[in-house]
Amino acid sequence: MTFIIGGARSGKSAHAETLVTACQGPWTYIATAQAYDDEMRERIALHRSRRGEGWMTVDAPLDLAGALAVLPDGRPVLIDCLTLWLTNHMLAEHDLETECRRLVDVLSRPRGPWFVVSNEVGQGIVPDNALARRFRDAAGRLNQQVAAVADTVLLMVAGLPLKVK
Repeated sequence: MTFIIGGARSGKSAHAETLVTACQGPWTYIATAQAYDDEMRERIALHRSRRGEGWMTVDAPLDLAGALAVLPDGRPVLIDCLTLWLTNHMLAEHDLETECRRLVDVLSRPRGPWFVVSNEVGQGIVPDNALARRFRDAAGRLNQQVAAVADTVLLMVAGLPLKVK
């Protein structure tokens, strides 16, 4: 499993797509985004436009572990992204510790080449409100747990991958 992490617009998704398509297809794109507004619909459309034939898209805004569990063995998978998935659970007021533990358990046993994208959110200023601080802390913990079980960790900076692990 390869974990690709970086800031907003650092090139995470595009690099992950390149890594996945270097594997024998068909490829599975597991999308965690939910299109609640026009701006998010545009972002989703941009991501879709970059993928050509050979991709199967699975929408898993909440049950990411379940979506991964039913995929065929050996299939290359791109999960984009963990921070949106975490946001969905926070907004639904789910037990984050339980959901993260369930996901990390599945990610620790990939059944093929899996590529997981997440945002690094802890390098900026301390947020000014409790919800944003809670999100930053939860994302940091989740990213640490996923990095620990990943075979490879790449940090994206200005479109360039830096191998961390």
